[in-house]
Amino acid sequence: MRFGDSSNFFLLWALVPFIFFQIWANRKKYDLIIRFCGQNLFSKLVAPNFKELLKRKAIFKTLTFLFLLLALTRPQWGYQWEDLKQEGVDIVIALDVSRSMLAEDIKPNRLERAKRKISDLLNMLKGDRVGLVAFAGTSFIQCPLTLDYAAARIFLNAIDTSLIPVQGTDLGEALRKSIKAFRTKENKSKAIILITDGEDQSGQAMEAANEAKKVGVKVFTIGIGKEIGAPLPNPDTTGGFLKNESGEVILTKLEETTLQQISLKTGGSYVRSVTGDIDLKTIYSDQINKNLDKNKFKYERRKIWQERFQWCIFLALIFLLCESVLGTRKNELNN
Repeated sequence: MRFGDSSNFFLLWALVPFIFFQIWANRKKYDLIIRFCGQNLFSKLVAPNFKELLKRKAIFKTLTFLFLLLALTRPQWGYQWEDLKQEGVDIVIALDVSRSMLAEDIKPNRLERAKRKISDLLNMLKGDRVGLVAFAGTSFIQCPLTLDYAAARIFLNAIDTSLIPVQGTDLGEALRKSIKAFRTKENKSKAIILITDGEDQSGQAMEAANEAKKVGVKVFTIGIGKEIGAPLPNPDTTGGFLKNESGEVILTKLEETTLQQISLKTGGSYVRSVTGDIDLKTIYSDQINKNLDKNKFKYERRKIWQERFQWCIFLALIFLLCESVLGTRKNELNN
């Protein structure tokens, strides 16, 4: 036997004041009746064993209360074995955290919109392991592959542009770090979702894409931003923009060519997001989930316990019925 919600055991302490209340209430009731009708009339109105009947009613009330509290603990006994299989795809999301992602051509800015869409994707995942890689001029694994989506969400919320001190956008390093995040060596069930404005400054992106292709990793690229460009907010001032040495405002533009080539090389696809509506649902449902083979991550047997709280409620109702039919007046006894 076990209890499905043992945290409710503390409620059993409520029995102690309940019992004392019943004792006090019975005494108070007896004294009030005596005071109201007097000793002579009292013997004519109530049953001879009036005190004993009050005790029994108090016991039935206490037992009713006890079994209702026990029902809240969800008692369980008896079980059956269930085979559990968990399978899915390994997905590493590489997110650009360079300063250019602060551009506000997509509200509130590119980075925040991307994080919101990734959070929505975590709500859709079913049995897939997910990891996070943050990158700028360098990259690192922010969250290893995990089935704990709540933990992944915590790591996602911690991502901002101050996470990596080395500025720039190194797509090649981001892809290599994402490849290292995969635990298995099988050339299947692996996908990288690369979210960036595409301003690659390393020139290593296609070489890294070839490496991804060799190990069977499909890369799905998402370009976020607008081709016309947007100014970069200056973190040192309020409402100002970054300027170059000539005093001109620096614009950051979406560069799609490299991203398209990466996805084409690895068998993935490219999505352009000019309004911030990153269609991760389509990428996940129509491409990753349908086209990639599933890995078996877990296979185990577990006990499924049978809920028995209904018996406690049934007993509580029985005792409540007994208490209600137990009369204390003479006419009740005669009936």
